[in-house]
Amino acid sequence: MTKQTNYYNDLLVDYSKPELVSNELAVKLLKDAEIYLSLRDDTLPKITLEYSLEQVEQENKDWWPTHCEALRQGRGDILAGEYANTLVYLCADGPFYGRTAATNREVNRWAILAQPSVIIAWPIVMFNGEVVYSEWNCFDDETNEVIAKGNETLLRRGHQGACYLKCEQFSFYRDVYASQELLYWIRL
Repeated sequence: MTKQTNYYNDLLVDYSKPELVSNELAVKLLKDAEIYLSLRDDTLPKITLEYSLEQVEQENKDWWPTHCEALRQGRGDILAGEYANTLVYLCADGPFYGRTAATNREVNRWAILAQPSVIIAWPIVMFNGEVVYSEWNCFDDETNEVIAKGNETLLRRGHQGACYLKCEQFSFYRDVYASQELLYWIRL
């Protein structure tokens, strides 16, 4: 029998369940996210002996909890800042080229996933060098329904390179575009 894996064993926070983290930890993660954003270069760094795939993978593991918390908190400013200027975003209603185009489309998704009384969880996350793969689902606390689910593959060259390719499959069961009321909650 294959042993099941807890994908969060080596990570600071476990986002596999729809449970909130403490306010103190959320604040720390958002501050860490802002630090990681400040390290981003406009040019994709080369993988070298000094900036190895092992280092990139560790930086991606450090970054992952900050990404999860930024989405839960509706911090579109952080989420948009995680993208390289030259981002390629491939999805069912894409492709989108560049950070601005991707952000303009994703703001609706962020609003739906971060709305009050809804919580997103990522039961699966895997890392391999600059590849980050996750599966997620989003629950409504009041109705107990899954309102959306999906998976994404990110190519993220650590803190210096940011996310330069995002491929996503998602299914929204209730809303596809966010109402103005929900968009109000997203901080850009």
